[in-house]
Amino acid sequence: MKSQVPLPSDTDNKSSSIRSVRPEDIQTTFGTECIDLVSGPLGSTILSRSDEFFASAVNLITATPPIRKVGVYTPNGAWYDGWETRRHNPNPFDFVIIKFGVASGQILGIEIDTAFFNGNHAPAAAVEACVYHSLGGELADPGKDDEVEWDLVLPTQPCGPSARHAWRLPHPTEKAYTHARLLMYPDGGIARFRLYGLARPVFPGGIETVLDLASLQNGGRAIAFSDQHYGTASNLLLPGRGIDMGDGWETKRSRGEGHTDWVIIQLGARGTINKIIVDTAHFIGNFPQAITVKACDFMESGEGDQPDWKGDSWVEILGPQKCRAHYEHVFEEAVLCGAGGGKAWTHVMLTMIPDGGVKRFRVFGSRVV
Repeated sequence: MKSQVPLPSDTDNKSSSIRSVRPEDIQTTFGTECIDLVSGPLGSTILSRSDEFFASAVNLITATPPIRKVGVYTPNGAWYDGWETRRHNPNPFDFVIIKFGVASGQILGIEIDTAFFNGNHAPAAAVEACVYHSLGGELADPGKDDEVEWDLVLPTQPCGPSARHAWRLPHPTEKAYTHARLLMYPDGGIARFRLYGLARPVFPGGIETVLDLASLQNGGRAIAFSDQHYGTASNLLLPGRGIDMGDGWETKRSRGEGHTDWVIIQLGARGTINKIIVDTAHFIGNFPQAITVKACDFMESGEGDQPDWKGDSWVEILGPQKCRAHYEHVFEEAVLCGAGGGKAWTHVMLTMIPDGGVKRFRVFGSRVV
C-alpha cells in the first residue's frame, strides 16, 4: 500500500494552494456545487480502520451533526458520536479507508469535525485517495493491496478541539477517485469526515437504458432552492426511502397567500423523461398540498450560468398534482405533458404548493448524447 503522506513535521508545497474555509462558510462554499462523496446515506462504506476502541469509525460518515451525551459511558469509556482510537499509538497515525457512495468522484473540499472531542481530539490529519477497481468485488479493500497508489489530496493539517475544520482545493482533482483514506496523527478522535466533490458516474448499459437522471449517484445535483429550513434539498436525490423526516427536503411554514417552494435539479446527464416519482415518505402532517414539475434544456436556453427559477425556458411537464401523506406518487409518461416526443432536458424544477416536505424525487429517462 504505497503512501505519499508526510509526517506532521514535514512541509509540502501543496499546502500553500489549499484555502481554509471558515465553519460558517462551509455550506455556501460547497453546498450547491458539490456533494459529500463519503456520506453514509449515499452508500459509502467503511472498509477498514487501524483501531476504533472507544468509538466506531462508521460514525464519521453519519449525515447528521454530532451530538453529545454527557455522563454516558460504554464498557470501553465515555460515549462519543465519532471515531476514537486508543491512546499511545505506536504507529505514526491511525487510519480509516472509505469507499465512495458514487462510482467515482473528483474532490474539491475536505471537512474534519472534532465536535465534542476536547483533550482527546486528533491533533492533525491528512487525506489520501486512490482509484481502485478489483475483481474481488465492490467491498475489496485497497488498503490490503500493496500495488495501489495513494495520492495525497490534503497534506497534514493541524486540528483543534471541538471545531469544524474545512479546506478547499484550488480546483477539483484531475482524477476521479473511488476510495479515500483519512489519517489521524497520532491518535484520538474525529466526529465527522466530509469529502466534497463532483460525482463521476459510470452509467449502466447503452444510452437507451432507463435510469434515474436526478440521482446523486448518477451525477444529479440540487443547484438552487427557495428554502431548506428543516431538511436539505440534496436529500431528495439520495438512494432509498430514508429513515425519518430528517433525511428529506422540508421548508418552513409559509404564511403568505400564493406561496410556493421550489428546487432546481441539474440532471446527471441530458436526457428524455418518461417517469417521475415524488415520495412523501415519513411526511404525515407536513406534506405539500400539491406539487408541479417543470423542465428546461439549458443547452438551448441562452440564459446565464444556471437556469433562473423565474426564467422563460421552463416548460411545465406535470401540472398541479394533489399529494398524500407518506406515499410514493408515480407519474408515468402518459400524464407528463410536453415531456414526450424524444425531447431532451438538462434541468427540472420541483415546486411544492404551498410548502412542506418531500422525501425523494426521481426523474427516470434515457440519456441523449
